[in-house]
Amino acid sequence: MQFRSSTRILFMVGLLVGSLALFGCPKRPEVMQAAPSAPGPTAAPMPAPAPGMPAPGPAPEVRVTPPPAAPAPAPAPAAPAAPEASPLKDAFFDFDKANIKDDQKAALNDDVSWLKANAGAKVLIEGHCDERGTVEYNLALGERRAKAAKDYLIAAGIPADRISIISYGKERPFVLGHDESAWKWNRRAHFVVQKM
Repeated sequence: MQFRSSTRILFMVGLLVGSLALFGCPKRPEVMQAAPSAPGPTAAPMPAPAPGMPAPGPAPEVRVTPPPAAPAPAPAPAAPAAPEASPLKDAFFDFDKANIKDDQKAALNDDVSWLKANAGAKVLIEGHCDERGTVEYNLALGERRAKAAKDYLIAAGIPADRISIISYGKERPFVLGHDESAWKWNRRAHFVVQKM
């Protein structure tokens, strides 16, 4: 029986402490008397001060200073522009070859037409290879592929001074993978239009 009483008392004390913790003790607001206003045409006369009290002076001027304006956020830096898709088509090569295949001549003829229509454009031809072979071998093969594409454009009437070449070998694959489904896309001459 006594166990129940002490449990009940503990419960009540816990409830009281929990209530105080949740609601806290309210604090009475301080009441301050406003400074008397200066007499004006509609103001009532101020009462005389009580004996022993100093006479009130004019009300102090109250100036409200607005908080300083927050500095404007700096504009977000512009995202780098995505590279534009080249209007020129790539030419693809067989394994370990640098000759232009018959099925790639249509793409190159379209490139020739575009370059003739855009006489101010210059083009960079990148030579690429698949991942097989050494770095040195693929750099040389990529250069032969880029040169073959350049020679095709020159033979079709594009001035040589509008065309430059570079080889990346196997360092910049277009498609990642370790079989023919990826390799066939990586053996290419890629055309990049230079600024006009």
